[in-house]
Amino acid sequence: MNTRILSVANQKGGVGKTTTSVNLSAAVAERGRRVLLIDFDAQANATSGLGLEKTEGVSLYPVLLGQADPRDFVKPTAIKRLDLIPAEVNLAGAEIEVARLDGYLHRLKNALRPLAAENRYDIIFIDCPPSLGILTMNALCASHGLIMPIQSEYYALEGLSVMVRLIQQLRESGANPELEIEGIVMTMYDSRTNLAQQVVQQVTEYFGDKVYKTLIPRSVRVSEAPSFGKPVIDYDRHSTGASAYRELAREFLQRRKAAENPPATADAPPTVTSPQP
Repeated sequence: MNTRILSVANQKGGVGKTTTSVNLSAAVAERGRRVLLIDFDAQANATSGLGLEKTEGVSLYPVLLGQADPRDFVKPTAIKRLDLIPAEVNLAGAEIEVARLDGYLHRLKNALRPLAAENRYDIIFIDCPPSLGILTMNALCASHGLIMPIQSEYYALEGLSVMVRLIQQLRESGANPELEIEGIVMTMYDSRTNLAQQVVQQVTEYFGDKVYKTLIPRSVRVSEAPSFGKPVIDYDRHSTGASAYRELAREFLQRRKAAENPPATADAPPTVTSPQP
């Protein structure tokens, strides 16, 4: 199986993007896959969330400038089969410098090509910044698919509409013709509120089976885990948050297996249109 590269992104902040990146990566690795998580956000929360120090100069910044090889920055984590390329605050400077370079949208894609060609990893996840700047655009142009965490609260569809239009633009412009929605993760779900249930129902009506059936609940343990430098599946293995991310990993891998081995008579996938918030 060739290495599959997936961006975890949403233009809206506070939707559980980094939490999903860290915990899904860890849970997929726990199920036997070789995983690389790239922290592509200058806040470096995925780096600290996996127990690594934020170190000046240790990020993909020089890689994007063509001055280094991404393989030089790969670090092991405490989770078996999960490696990390860290981030640090200076990565924010890439938003300005990369924009001045030739082929600025494909700097990450070109840099990752040798790493992906080695098939050293089954999956590479990219934790993107909460914006649609140069870094996020580079991640999307380098990816086969997009995983979108969506908070189970009001205005969720507004961010979805923007991301769907962006995917269509990247495909139609030729910047990344194969980019697709890998899946939508509903996060911070509170079953006690009607609003959360309505948001999940509304997103599912528009996106159908693109929405993972696994709902990630609001969880104190999930919120606590990053301060200990651990994914929740390691911090509290028996918590509801850990169980949810393990189930999401199972569903994610089950879908990947089905996508890679479609039945001979499979129908073409439905066209996804932008929802109206």
